[in-house]
Amino acid sequence: MPRFWKRVFLIALDIASLIFALWASYAIRLSVWTPEVTGERLLLAAFAPVVAIPVFIRLGLYRSVIRYLPEAAIWTILKAMLIATMSWVIIIFLVEMAGQGIVPRSVPFLYFVLGTLLIGGLRFAAKWLLVSGTGLRRNEEPVFIYGAGPAAAQLGRALRGHGNRYVMGLIDDDPASQGRDIGGYRVFSSSDLPFLIERYGIKEIILSMSAIPVAKRPAVLTRLTELGVKIRSLPDISDLVDGRYIVSQIREIEIDELLGRSCVPADTTLLDKAISGKVVMVTGAGGSIGSELCRLIVRRKPKTLILFEASEYALYKIEQELLAVSPQHIVPVLGSVTDAKTVERAIRTHGVEVLYHAAAHKHVPLVEANVLEGIRNNVFGTLTVAKIAAAQNVESFVLISSDKAVRPTNVMGATKRWAELVVRQMAIEAQTRPEKQVFCAVRFGNVIGSNGSVVPLFKQQIAKGGPVTVTDPDMTRYFMAIPEAAELIVQAGALSVGGDVFLLDMGDPVRIGDLAENMIRLAGFQVRNSKSPDSGIAIEVIGKRPGEKLFEELFYDHNNSRPTSHPKIMRADAMAGASCDIDQWLRDLKEAVETEDEARARDLLFALISAEDPPKQVVEHG
Repeated sequence: MPRFWKRVFLIALDIASLIFALWASYAIRLSVWTPEVTGERLLLAAFAPVVAIPVFIRLGLYRSVIRYLPEAAIWTILKAMLIATMSWVIIIFLVEMAGQGIVPRSVPFLYFVLGTLLIGGLRFAAKWLLVSGTGLRRNEEPVFIYGAGPAAAQLGRALRGHGNRYVMGLIDDDPASQGRDIGGYRVFSSSDLPFLIERYGIKEIILSMSAIPVAKRPAVLTRLTELGVKIRSLPDISDLVDGRYIVSQIREIEIDELLGRSCVPADTTLLDKAISGKVVMVTGAGGSIGSELCRLIVRRKPKTLILFEASEYALYKIEQELLAVSPQHIVPVLGSVTDAKTVERAIRTHGVEVLYHAAAHKHVPLVEANVLEGIRNNVFGTLTVAKIAAAQNVESFVLISSDKAVRPTNVMGATKRWAELVVRQMAIEAQTRPEKQVFCAVRFGNVIGSNGSVVPLFKQQIAKGGPVTVTDPDMTRYFMAIPEAAELIVQAGALSVGGDVFLLDMGDPVRIGDLAENMIRLAGFQVRNSKSPDSGIAIEVIGKRPGEKLFEELFYDHNNSRPTSHPKIMRADAMAGASCDIDQWLRDLKEAVETEDEARARDLLFALISAEDPPKQVVEHG
């Protein structure tokens, strides 16, 4: 119904209510159901709504949307009825002065009380009918809210009449809150969840994150994922700008929340020191890490940001994204890091001061199947960019490395270790020059959601109904979020004095089998196993692929690592234990690549690492 006709209907309802209130006032005062109807009484009855309706309009009783009528509106209704009654009393006084009859003194009082009850009661009754719902009638899905704080109560109010969720109650671990009513909802114990889910047919639980301490969130999430319902979360109430957006902020739980990594706020001083007001270049700008670095950099207001990328589509995509949110000068450069002329022109033309080298082939099986291309891009691409950066007096060069560079068993990891050794060599040479140049590497594990990583693959497989394929359920990997990795990379670069290999704190390694099970449960499905062989999503073990390790490491030697001023960043002195100049090794490797001798190239890759790096001192199981 159009808004105009809704107001007309409401005015008509108020007129009828006021006339009924006046009739009831006379009936109560005179103790008869059918008071005598006279001309004076009909005239006064007509005046009652005539003076009341303009007052109601002036005080905004017809501007409010009944569905979202606040409880505080009762005070506006009381004020409106009081003014309307007093205006009507003045008319009564004038009528009595004219000798047209006498109105009993209690009638105006009864009229005020009954009119307030009818005008207010009908509005709040209509609101209750509009927003309460029955589940079946409005096709609503029953949900529970985990948490009993202010954010949970506000969420419950916002969900009334909005969308297709019907809040059955609140869940809380605090015994003091259990059994109480908060915001009109009963608070239940988390231990009762299995029974409550079965009784009410719950398919979804919404977490009010501000009501759950950070230290307890992983345990809560782990417990909830075992219940076979979908889990969503609500951000802290302080993060919501306007209450009407509260429902749209409900989102699915991400896997990084389940890992329980403690978050350390970025040191803005280090970020500004590294990039603010400087000409910054990012190679591999369209990749997972490269694009996140670019998003971070533009927020710190660099003088110029050069996007260097070999993929035309990836370059176009990140350029358009950055131009839409930032007025800074952004320069896209299409080219490969193995093309020395293109790299040199980009650095020289724009006067690059800071360079983040993120361009690399990182997919282990693909690089294992394309050894020569992996070496050409990861090793000689790094050598090309680093040499040109040194010749063009770039102040800071940061290599994005990988935990697979530690005692590598695959070509990708070996090429990243060679890249680290190339950067170390450039750092040694930089110390002999008068210009202050810093060359360093930052080594970390997997980032959640990166191109080619296991998390997006698992999501796709779950969306298709499975099975979820894992190489080995006992395999462990380190994981961190892409934005956190980008922040730590920039901060590590700002801490470098040259020749460093920075190690990012990745937390505890995650078992791949547990990761797959948790992602299945987070999506609201059960894991198909011996306990439930006929339902859920199955996990299929396909075996390790060529070159894959069961465990990953971040250190060659724990004793060579030192803390920095940042609690999530450690420094390993790459100069320590440097035993040989790799120039001859590079010449031999280049010859093998140019002659397409893949077997010799592979042998050279691992031969240098065996000669350069110490053997492992502690033998791990597996």
